Amino acid sequence: MELLTIKNIEKYYGNRSNLTKAIDDISFNVSSGEFVAIMGASGSGKTTLLNCISTIDRVTAGNIYFDGADITHLKNKELNAFRREKLGFIFQDFNLLDTLTAYENISLALTIQKRPANEIDAAVKRVAQQLDITDVLQKYPYQMSGGQKQRVASARAIVTEPRLVLADEPTGALDSKSAKLLLERFSYLNKDLGATIMMVTHDSFTASYTSRVIFIKDGKIFSELSRGDNTRKQFFDRIIDVVTLLGGDVSDAL
Repeated sequence: MELLTIKNIEKYYGNRSNLTKAIDDISFNVSSGEFVAIMGASGSGKTTLLNCISTIDRVTAGNIYFDGADITHLKNKELNAFRREKLGFIFQDFNLLDTLTAYENISLALTIQKRPANEIDAAVKRVAQQLDITDVLQKYPYQMSGGQKQRVASARAIVTEPRLVLADEPTGALDSKSAKLLLERFSYLNKDLGATIMMVTHDSFTASYTSRVIFIKDGKIFSELSRGDNTRKQFFDRIIDVVTLLGGDVSDAL
């Protein structure tokens, strides 16, 4: 079932005398339960694309359909409800509130939705177990490692059971061990819990955990790879081949 349909979207910045086309006629679909990576060099338009899908930014032309409904025409209250009820966000810099414990950071989204206290407690403990962060629930962000903070941020993103999780360079601030642990948790969320995840990354190792990679260059779709029956290592090698064609630095991708 198609969860997300991107149809001929364009995004311009600036004015007539200095116009930049960040997204140039992009179209693709994301099915429910997919784990998709968006890859491209800095300035390629991949983060702009994610921002348009999340409705943080508005498209200049084209349409984005979520569950068949056109979200490009949503107004203020409808936009807030859509983001709150349908989406989960994971950022590179965690965006945790320093004055709240991990438990409080995770439960905040449920509190905003006015869920009952017993339901909130059960949901927080369930997602903490799934992401292996039960032992840090009473800690503050300054007491956690980078990997723990990112898993807390991930728990906050999925605790409301959103239809789509959007992740912007989620491993960018992590060491290799923490990144691998986080990606294994993402795979678990996707394969075992059926979460639909769209992740922006510049890193081929990170992208190799997904089921499909869409490559963006100069605001356009350059290429697309599906993992199929490949092992993660085989998929990684195929991603590296495309990154090389894109003109990327393979040593950085590794």
